[in-house]
Amino acid sequence: MRMAKGVEWALHTLLNLDMIGGGPVGSAQLAEAHGLSASYLNKQLQQLARAGLVVSVPGPRGGFRLARPLEAISLLDVVEAIEGGAEAFQCTEIRCSGRIGELSPPPTGTCAVNAAMRRAEEAWRQALAAQHLSGIRTELDSSPMVRQVVRTALS
Repeated sequence: MRMAKGVEWALHTLLNLDMIGGGPVGSAQLAEAHGLSASYLNKQLQQLARAGLVVSVPGPRGGFRLARPLEAISLLDVVEAIEGGAEAFQCTEIRCSGRIGELSPPPTGTCAVNAAMRRAEEAWRQALAAQHLSGIRTELDSSPMVRQVVRTALS
């Protein structure tokens, strides 16, 4: 499964906001910290805001801050905020097309390929839902230098 770069950018941004105490931090400053396009990252931040993962804080010292703790943000939350919730596999009923479709009786049940792909996608979604950003933060905390670097880059 291929995901847009925005998912990675969003994950790092959420973790970075947590490492500096939750924000607010401006989108240009967040983008500069990783050498990213400020306009593209701002689009990701707007999607995170619509999903309730960050809050936009207006004003000269404004920017974005976490809307909830990392324990309450799953990988699935972030993927759906950036990619949307549409199913990855789209069955087009190819089994009913072409010469095979002409020679076959009309299908009476669910396409076996579609059913298998749905099961796989559901397992993937469950795995993403089971992992929270707090678990990633715990891994990052094993290297105290990471938090220091992020704070320095965003100060």
